[in-house]
Amino acid sequence: MKIPFTKMHGAGNDFIVVDDRALTFPIDDPAFMVRICARRTGLGSDGIILLQPSEVADLRMRFINPDGNEVGMCGNGARCFARRAHDLGAAPEKMVIETQVGVVRAEVLGEIIRLTMTDPSDWRMGLDIGVDLRADFVNTGVEHAVVRVDDLAGVDVQGLGHGIRYHELFAPAGTNANFVKVEADGTLSLRTYERGVEAETLACGTGAVAAALVAERQGWVDLPVAVHCAGGYDLTVDLGTGGVTLSGGAATVFKGEVEYGDRI
Repeated sequence: MKIPFTKMHGAGNDFIVVDDRALTFPIDDPAFMVRICARRTGLGSDGIILLQPSEVADLRMRFINPDGNEVGMCGNGARCFARRAHDLGAAPEKMVIETQVGVVRAEVLGEIIRLTMTDPSDWRMGLDIGVDLRADFVNTGVEHAVVRVDDLAGVDVQGLGHGIRYHELFAPAGTNANFVKVEADGTLSLRTYERGVEAETLACGTGAVAAALVAERQGWVDLPVAVHCAGGYDLTVDLGTGGVTLSGGAATVFKGEVEYGDRI
């Protein structure tokens, strides 16, 4: 079976996006998904996004991490989903998307996709996570710990991020780990260790939202705020009439097809 796909990225987060409205994608084969997400031997991505039919929204989004496990939400992934759905003619400019964590709304605004997130939850502030670090925690569709740092370039994102991801405070599910610097101009710079990728990514949409909301709650910045991602792209987090919004670009990189069962 040949599976057509579109490689996309949102602020540097890259995804394999599949039109699965016929429900033929082998989602019950995590080993296949691990193989095609692999950077050196596969297509390479931060996750797989499936466009599927929905009974409660325009479409349903399913998101699978590179480790083969499905998760409830991905902010940059949902924005890529919206771009692809609109390009296919499968959804209008203002669309409703079903996710595992609830219904979200997206709007295509030219080059920008604005996503209205689910409400943040499970706030836990000022957590002692050891090695002289304190973290704030919030669930923005998935779990995020946020640590403020002064020297963002010098942070051992892999080492510290891995430790935070598996810290007992966040067991058993674990957490994503975000390191944020408050810039002099009132913007934020962010680096994120993503659970499921088990490495630093060039951007993280739900992480950008978590960092911005924590920074606003702590009085470090005002919303709307620009979040500078590791890949050089910016995301904007704001409070709209429907809730927290995440805005930024979502672009197609290339299209192709992969044979199910190939070891690539």
